[in-house]
Amino acid sequence: MSIEVLVPHLPESVSDATLITWHKQPGDTVTKNENLVDLETDKVVLEVPAPASGVLSKILKENGSIVVGGEVLALLEAQTAEETAAAAVPEPEQDEESDIPLSPSVRRLIAENALDPSVIKGSGKDGRLTKTDVLDYLHKKNLQEAQLIAPVAPAQAEPAKPAETAPSPVVPKTETESRGISNLRPEQRVPMTRLRAKVAERLLQAQQNAAMLTTFNEVNMQNVIDLRNQYKERFEKKHHVKLGFMSFFVKASIEALKRFPAINASIDDNDIIYHGYYDIGIAVSTERGLIVPVLRDADQLDFAGIEQSIVDFGAKTRSGTLTYDDLKGGTFTITNGGIFGSMLSTPILNPPQCAILGMHAIKERPVVENGQIVIRPIMYLALSYDHRLVDGREAVQFLVTIKECLEAPAHLLLNI
Repeated sequence: MSIEVLVPHLPESVSDATLITWHKQPGDTVTKNENLVDLETDKVVLEVPAPASGVLSKILKENGSIVVGGEVLALLEAQTAEETAAAAVPEPEQDEESDIPLSPSVRRLIAENALDPSVIKGSGKDGRLTKTDVLDYLHKKNLQEAQLIAPVAPAQAEPAKPAETAPSPVVPKTETESRGISNLRPEQRVPMTRLRAKVAERLLQAQQNAAMLTTFNEVNMQNVIDLRNQYKERFEKKHHVKLGFMSFFVKASIEALKRFPAINASIDDNDIIYHGYYDIGIAVSTERGLIVPVLRDADQLDFAGIEQSIVDFGAKTRSGTLTYDDLKGGTFTITNGGIFGSMLSTPILNPPQCAILGMHAIKERPVVENGQIVIRPIMYLALSYDHRLVDGREAVQFLVTIKECLEAPAHLLLNI
């Protein structure tokens, strides 16, 4: 009996998807719920599982095809009861080293370049291969293949020289010849992923359709660091999650958003929509591009709830299991370039939101306190905002509120 393999239902905000990798070919045996194909949308990579066990008989959509929800991708011949029982006989165990977990983007690179993943050293958790590992391997492989090295003649016995024969002049080699460097300059052209294309579209939209400005301030992180160091062990023991800095910034941002509701608003044509809830997006850089999972009703979460949500988002990002519900919406965004060493930046808006907060690296700097020069851990803060909706006074006061909350974190704990 033939069974259709269908494109899963796509959310209303997503019109189509791109088929990027088939993991099975016609004639291959598949088991129920085994991933058959990866579909890339503007936000996530969807895995299409086999609806039943059987044999993949026909592929109707090839790699690179644009597909829509409910469209038939392939046909599957279901197994009979006898075939299912025979397939249940366990096969000999494979070498654990050959069973390397691969993300959809890594599987795509492996398949496109006909690589053996077992020969590539993984730098991810538990030796997991990352996209960077595969790209580095390909780069080194291309360089090795392009290298031009002059053949070396076999050593021979030096013939006896006539007594009056002058030595032959030595012709110096060029620098390129002496180093064995090739003059080839390899290039690689690859199509832009759906996610990267969508990010590019939205960033261009933000620059073209918003009057974007950025204001800056600095915050003394000493009190937050002291509070965190004092309670982090007890916090982790009780809540089973580490106490990071992001929960302090989320809480401080919510307090500032409550005081300046225009920064939690958005523009829809000629209307302003004031949101009475606080869905905070946390920008995350991934191998596929920038994504922004959203903390729903973040004002109702305590410090432990915020930290656990961030940990859960990180695990989903690494495993490629983020859903549309994790990414859609958001009324305000926080991005942390400090984890990459950024000292100062102007973050770009995440439409239709009208503001985004940028965190940066914490560095010890000399500052003046009570007429004395002291060393303090300082972070620069940046707030980019849409000047069509937010005035400069509001933006500056918003950032000052965050600064005050972080420099006196008792405000956050006591709700004052």
